Amino acid sequence: MSTVQSIPGGAAPAATPGGGGGGGASYVEVAASPEFRELRARFRRFVFPMTVLFLAWYFTYVLLAAYAPGFMGIGIVGDINVGLVLGLGQFLSTFVITWLYVRWADREFDTSAAELRARIEGPAPAEAGGESR
Repeated sequence: MSTVQSIPGGAAPAATPGGGGGGGASYVEVAASPEFRELRARFRRFVFPMTVLFLAWYFTYVLLAAYAPGFMGIGIVGDINVGLVLGLGQFLSTFVITWLYVRWADREFDTSAAELRARIEGPAPAEAGGESR
């Protein structure tokens, strides 16, 4: 749950993590922090190149299908042709990119994001020593 705070100067409201009651940092404060900026930069360094790579691969496939049907129709084995192999490669590349992202996030991103969240929101109730019933 979050509350909405107004920001001086008429800027858009900022949500406060943790549900109000004070003590939580606003989104604007968090977004301005060096830790968040580094986290966002690391995310972008992975996601943007991977997106460009996949889109280039996808549009290459589409353009080949539209403008080089002779090439796409070249048989490889039996009824399997270049177009079918490249089309199945689209599905395979989607799974490979997902697998790479999960591996990267587990190693490089999730721990830092969890540490930043814990610093901003404070420890979870179980970590704070209190039991909830």
